[in-house]
Parts: sequence; C-alpha cells; structure tokens
Amino acid sequence: MKLLFNCFLFFTVFNVFAQETKPVSPMIGFTYNTIINKPDRLVQNKFSSGFSGGFLRDMPFNKKRTFAVAAGLGLSYNKTFQNLLISRNNQTIEYTTIEPGADFDKNKIDQIFIDVPLEFRWRNSTPESTKFWRAYTGFKISYMVMDKYVHSESAYKTVIKSNDDINKLRLGTYLAAGYNTWNFFVYYGITPIFKSSAKLNGQDIGLNSLNFGLMFYIL
Repeated sequence: MKLLFNCFLFFTVFNVFAQETKPVSPMIGFTYNTIINKPDRLVQNKFSSGFSGGFLRDMPFNKKRTFAVAAGLGLSYNKTFQNLLISRNNQTIEYTTIEPGADFDKNKIDQIFIDVPLEFRWRNSTPESTKFWRAYTGFKISYMVMDKYVHSESAYKTVIKSNDDINKLRLGTYLAAGYNTWNFFVYYGITPIFKSSAKLNGQDIGLNSLNFGLMFYIL
C-alpha cells in the first residue's frame, strides 16, 4: 500500500507539471484477468481483477488532430487466482497443482508494475466537442516491482515474494476503443509470466496474460 501511495503521489505531481508544459491526459482502467497457454491440469478459479492508472502525452500529426501518437507512464496492479501450488524447498522453488476438491481458502499471485505505454491513436474529434469515437492501440513495456504468492488454508499459510522464475520485464499489446470516456479494453501479454526455468510436471509453466475490461480517458 505504501508503494501504491507513493506512485500515485508521483503521478499526481507529474500530471500537474506536465499540464503546464505539454498536453497530457489521465487514464484509469479496470480489467478481468485471464491466463492462457496453460500447461495440463493448471486452471484458473475465482474472479481475478486488475487496476491501472497513469498519464499519456498526446502528439497529433495531422491538422484535424484525428491521428496521433501518445507516450506515457503508469502503474498497474494485477492478481490471478489459480490452482498452481508454489512452495520453497531451501532455495529451490517447486510447482505442483492443487488437487480437485481440496479445501483451501486462497491461492493467488499479486503483481505490481511500472508501465511505459506507446499508443497509436485515431479519433473523430472536433474543436467544438470533446465527445468522440476513438480507437487507440499500442504496446506497453512493464517492469514488475512487486510479486507475491499467497496460499492459505486452515492449517497453514505460505507467502513467497520476489520469485526469480517470474519475468520482471514484460512486453504486451493492447486495444482501447469506445465513445467519450467509456472504452472497451483488451490486453495481451506477449512475454510469458514465468521463465522457461519454471516447470510443472516437466512442462514449461509459461502463461500469458489476456485481460479484458474498461479504460477511461479523462480529458
């Protein structure tokens, strides 16, 4: 929570400064997080959610300002619930799956990222109105600053932080399309969540993010 507060404070100060010099727009997004390219017996369960926020500088390149590129800085938080059971044996991380019907309270992975997005923008905006259709697509480079795995049940609780088998640097592509403030959003993580060193029953765990939700661009 302290990290989230510090990042939020940084982005607020950044926005105030940037508005005095360059056109910037805040963005806030909420997603339902799924994982794809799963190995055998690994399944997702419960509702996995995400949150993102940040600022983008808009740089039009035609006279009508209907086409533009935008670059920015943001922060995102994602959590996924699944049946991947992670344990630490001395300095070795081991992976199995929770058996169907097993009784447990929680099994999830939390991650926080610093994001650097680059967007290619189209909109049918006019100088007289701030309400318009838009389609923004681009790439996002994300650096993971926190990861935490939590498994809890009645008898014990396991917490593993800073797992070296998780890729810290991620590349993903996304699309946001809609009208006015409301925009449908989809993100695909090109970089797998786990490195090739992470194995489940001899298979690479891998996993790629596929997130759906809403993105709000605040003018």
